[in-house]
Amino acid sequence: MTTSFAYFRWTALALLLVLALASCASLPPPTAELGAARQAVVRAEGADADQYASAEIATAREALLRAQSAMAGGREDDARRLALAASADADLAYVLSRDAVAQAELAQRRAEVEQLQRRLQGGGR
Repeated sequence: MTTSFAYFRWTALALLLVLALASCASLPPPTAELGAARQAVVRAEGADADQYASAEIATAREALLRAQSAMAGGREDDARRLALAASADADLAYVLSRDAVAQAELAQRRAEVEQLQRRLQGGGR
């Protein structure tokens, strides 16, 4: 009995399918993404995001909690996606908070300059 080309073709196709499935399953758990999301939330909190970007930091915290829950439930793809979203939301909260602080400082400096100019124009009374 001779082996036909069709036999080798099906064997090669099955081997390719197994390799493709193995490569999909070999993604590491999203521990790095979860760690980065935690750090981003902490950094935003340190920049007073609760005061200046409360909606964004709340969204980041919620996404981080959902990512941790997904990870605990074995849903690593969901955990990775949610951790990346949490990082992005926390980064946005950080930037918005830093911008608000900078704008407040700028307004304060402008008021000081204006006050000094008035004092100088008034003869230094």
